[in-house]
Amino acid sequence: MTTLATSNFAAMGRPRSRFMRGLSEFVVVWTLRGCAALSIFITGAIIVVLLNESLSFFTSSTEGVSLWGFLTGTEWTPLLGAKKQFGVLPLVSGTLLVTGIAAIFALPIGLLVAVYLSEYAPSRVRTWLKAMLEVLAGVPTVVYGFFALTYISPHILQNLPLGVGERFGTYSAMAGGLAVGIMVLPIVCSLSEDALRAVPRALRDGAYALGATKFDVSVKVVVPAALSGVMAAFLLAITRAIGETMIVALAAGGLAHLTADPSQQVQTMTAYMVQIFLGDATSEGIEYKSSYAVATTLFAITMIMTCMGGMILRRFREEYE
Repeated sequence: MTTLATSNFAAMGRPRSRFMRGLSEFVVVWTLRGCAALSIFITGAIIVVLLNESLSFFTSSTEGVSLWGFLTGTEWTPLLGAKKQFGVLPLVSGTLLVTGIAAIFALPIGLLVAVYLSEYAPSRVRTWLKAMLEVLAGVPTVVYGFFALTYISPHILQNLPLGVGERFGTYSAMAGGLAVGIMVLPIVCSLSEDALRAVPRALRDGAYALGATKFDVSVKVVVPAALSGVMAAFLLAITRAIGETMIVALAAGGLAHLTADPSQQVQTMTAYMVQIFLGDATSEGIEYKSSYAVATTLFAITMIMTCMGGMILRRFREEYE
């Protein structure tokens, strides 16, 4: 009798449990869909605002700024002189110069550190170094900017031997690039190390069985096998360096001119936007509207790099079972 009552109670509760489970799954699925739709909406809204304000810059300008002149002009003087010049190439060159210096500094060092953490470091050392990298990644970028301004420029660059240091002033693209490289170094190290450790152990054992040394296994087996993940880390670090603001605003200077000399002052696209939004430019002025055109250019550059990165990742992706 007791068994029959228990089975009847379970049968009555089973439809309710199925209903609650179905309801919870429905809520979770539509919550996830809502979050995905929100991200797409925000991205679309950003694009619409940038394009709308950029169009306003070109159409309502009394300075006669054309799209071709904006993209190919070599002078950028929106705040100086009677005749304002809006050629974005000096800002683009400054951004690429700082990013190139940061990439040359951070990418090889980050990969070497990742190889050491993945293949050579004992577990205790790996734990401590990973923790230090996470702390380094959490340092505010304005701190890196002050570090470049108060230490890298006066104590490193200006003390270079053979008179090289005499070329560097307080502000330079080299100082900003090195500080940005230090900032993106944890990204390269952490993501590259995760990609290297994801390589199956069987590949390493097979190479050891053929008589390869640990260095040969690390360089000729593990790194090529994890190349797609390493490339993803590199691309993420480069795009992060392109969009950096406070470091270059403090350390790279504010002189927008077309140069490839790392000892010269440069102004990046992000630094110009900071200068405009924190300055005295009115919201109806041509200088203020030009910042949206610069932001659209920066967005286009990062979008192109993202698409190229996707193509590269598909080309070098390796799948293991």
